[in-house]
Amino acid sequence: MQVFTLYEGSYSVDATKKFIPFNAEKDNPKDRPASLFIHVQPFLVKLKNSLVLFDTGLGYSDEDGQLILHKNIRKAGFDPEDVDMVLMSHLHFDHSGGMVHNKLDGTVELSFPHATYVIQHGEWENAFINTSSSYKTEIFEFLQRNAQLKFVENSGKLTDEINYELTGAHCPFHQVFLLDDGVDKVFFGGDVLPEPEELLRKFIAKYDFDGRKAMELREEFGKKAAEENWNCLFYHAKSKATGYITYTDGQFKIS
Repeated sequence: MQVFTLYEGSYSVDATKKFIPFNAEKDNPKDRPASLFIHVQPFLVKLKNSLVLFDTGLGYSDEDGQLILHKNIRKAGFDPEDVDMVLMSHLHFDHSGGMVHNKLDGTVELSFPHATYVIQHGEWENAFINTSSSYKTEIFEFLQRNAQLKFVENSGKLTDEINYELTGAHCPFHQVFLLDDGVDKVFFGGDVLPEPEELLRKFIAKYDFDGRKAMELREEFGKKAAEENWNCLFYHAKSKATGYITYTDGQFKIS
């Protein structure tokens, strides 16, 4: 199993929920008060007979109109049209914006025309009725008309290698994925386990739908990862995007 980190960039986000590119070398965080600073990195995983993508980033393009996500997939040695499945942890914009490509001429196209987009059915329904600006319904309406969609319920197996688990916590229908090809195990925790630092300290985040449950799940997944030698993928990691976890004397370490 091969894992590729598709770093889309660093951003500041304030109460308007707008993601503004942030370059630590030239931008001053003091100029962006009351903002969170986040990093965004989807992941591409090559399984024996399939190519899967975990979440799709913001869907931002470069000055030539090319999706940053597409550029990164090509740098990894693949073509975006070769992606077989897009596995969505949830549909907040910083995870789902790249499901479509807004082109410079004003038209929209599927970012992964040959892929099946795998989404929790409850998350899909919630996205249309939720008033939060974190959901961009125009994206989902385009997908509904043009994409191959596969809705899953609760927890289960998508294929012999792909397991999904409904967790809730970050949002009511958030899900995580565990890939197991018989040799390697790769875990994608979405926004329940978005960065390794969140394993090292216990806290309840205000941005989670159920912060206490999210905190408890982080510890639960961290212990399983240590016990079963999972390679964990951290979507919002500041430094270490992937890593293996150890748990000794009540303390987590990531290597």
